[in-house]
Amino acid sequence: MRVSKLLVATKNPGKISELEKLLSTTNLEIVNLHSFPSVTDIEETGTTFKENALIKAHHYFQSTRLLSLSDDSGLSVDILNGQPGVYSARYAGPNASDKARYEKLLTELKDVPLEKRTARFICCLALVGDGIEETFTASTEGQIIFAPRGENGFGYDPVFEYMPLSKTFAELSAEEKSNISHRGKALIQLRDYFTRLSS
Repeated sequence: MRVSKLLVATKNPGKISELEKLLSTTNLEIVNLHSFPSVTDIEETGTTFKENALIKAHHYFQSTRLLSLSDDSGLSVDILNGQPGVYSARYAGPNASDKARYEKLLTELKDVPLEKRTARFICCLALVGDGIEETFTASTEGQIIFAPRGENGFGYDPVFEYMPLSKTFAELSAEEKSNISHRGKALIQLRDYFTRLSS
C-alpha cells in the first residue's frame, strides 16, 4: 500500500512543527487541520491517551477521508497519582495558557521535595485510514523542577527536566528534543510502520 498524504489532526502550532520536522524524512505530503476549517473538533471522552487518540483519528478520517494521525499526550506526575494525565491540556481550565497550566502544577507540588517529583511525558499516536487502525505509544521519564527554565517547546516543557542532560524540555534544541521526547519515540515507531507499508 502506498500513502502519499497524511492529515496531522491538530491545530496546535507546537505539535504541528514537531510532527512536520519528525516526519520530514518520509515522502508524505503533510497537511493539518488549518486546511479544513469546516471540520469540527470532537470531545475527548476517553479515559486513556490511547482512547482519546483513536476517538480523534476516527473522527478526522471520517470527516476528510484522508489518512489521519492524531496525538494524545500529557504529563503524568507520580505523587499526583498520574495527574494531570489525559486532562493535561485542560488542567487549569479549558482556555488556560501553557504558563497557567504549569504554574498550577508547581503550586500543587510546592511542598514536595525534588526526589518525589518524578514524572513522565506520555504520547499515543493513532493512525486511522481505510482499513487502517494503528497506535504507537511511548514515554520519557523526568522530574518536575521548582521553577520554569528555557524558552523552547510548549506546554509543560519549561518545568519538566530530563535528568540525563540536566535540562528541561524547554532548554533543548528541536533536534535534541526529537531524539528523546515521548512524541519523537512514538514517531520513530510510526516511521517504521510507513517504511513497512511502502516496501
